[in-house]
Order: sequence, then C-alpha cells, then structure tokens
Amino acid sequence: MQITAQSRNILGKNTKKLRRNQQIPAVIYSSDLTSTPVLIEKKEFVKIYSVAGETDLIDLVIDGKSERVLIKDVQNHPVSSQPIHVGFFKVNLKEKIKADVPIEVTGEKENPLLKTGEGLLLILLNEIEVEALPADLPHSFIVNVSNLIEVEQGVAVNQLDYDREKIEILNTKPDELVVKMSHTKMAEEEAEGVVDETAAVESVEATKELSEEEKATREAEKKTQ
Repeated sequence: MQITAQSRNILGKNTKKLRRNQQIPAVIYSSDLTSTPVLIEKKEFVKIYSVAGETDLIDLVIDGKSERVLIKDVQNHPVSSQPIHVGFFKVNLKEKIKADVPIEVTGEKENPLLKTGEGLLLILLNEIEVEALPADLPHSFIVNVSNLIEVEQGVAVNQLDYDREKIEILNTKPDELVVKMSHTKMAEEEAEGVVDETAAVESVEATKELSEEEKATREAEKKTQ
C-alpha cells in the first residue's frame, strides 16, 4: 500500500485552506523526534487508512523517495469526524516498537444466545498494546464468539491466536477477558457503566492534548502580541 505526499510549508491556522481543497496536513516523524511537514490527498488517505489502520506498514512516497511508515495520531473533526491531521511514524524495520492492536469480533451472527436475544456480548477490550518488529505487527486480534454458548463465558487474552515468538503483549494480564457473554439486562447495565467511565476519561484527556501544530501556533501568537 502506498500514499503519495508532497512537502508542506503552510502551518498552523493557515492549513484550513488546504482542508477546503480536500487535502490533509500531515507530519512524518521518527524515534529521534525529527519531523517533516507534508501534505496528502484526503481521498487517497481515507481509502488506505480503511484497510491499513494503524498497524500495517505502508509506503509514503515524498519527492520520489519512499519511506516505510505507520499511520499514527489521526485527528478527526469533532463534528464531521473527517480526518484533519495525520501523523506518519517512520519506522526502523530492525527495531521493535509498541503499538495498539484493535480487537476484531467475528461469529456474532452464528452465536445462539445472540440470535435469540437471551445474551448480550460485552466487548471489554477494544485494543491491546503489543511490542514487535514493525513487519510482525498483527493487523488485529480476531476473536470468534460463535462458541460462547453460556452466559458468563468469555475469551481471555491468553486464548488469542498470535505468534508468541514474535509478539509480546504489554500491560494486559493473560487471564483478562477480551469479551464476555452476559444476560441481556446485566450486560446493558455493565456496558452503560463502561461507556460513562470511558467518556469521562476521554473528556479529560481531550482537554489536555493539543497537536504539535496547535501548540506552535499558540506560541507564535503570543510572541506577536
């Protein structure tokens, strides 16, 4: 998979014009903290991102030179949810990196408890942090729930299918449940609690985080005042 980029010298608030032209300001950065501002086409990025996510390596071609990168730090518009800024992490193929691998649930249509409405599936983990060489990162952890035929039955982290010689799971206990089947009423109550807690955390984090460009813009404005 490949994305074409071009050098960019428009920064800060001036990038609004780029977005109106269906372009996305982006930045390439690496572990040594050097960064290069670039510009990509929105249509091309959306297409690639829907397939690659943030765990598949892609080729970013800029000025005829190709770099192996991972898509990171995608910022979306709060109303339209459209991407407005993207970070591309330039990887060293010989060095292990950390990444959040998403959980992909399958087999819901075949599960008898879900088909009858007797049970509800709780997804307790949406992603799992791992460490591996860039080329060994899994696209996702696939969890088949078709065989969860009893309430309170679930799938734990140590039951996931992945190459344990190449991939190390971080910050998650082996017996921690990824998904669990629950009674309909109980599942709804638990899910509401999880949503409320997650929303509160995300709200706090959102107020703390600013993109590098936003910070730079604010600093520049202070200096001109």
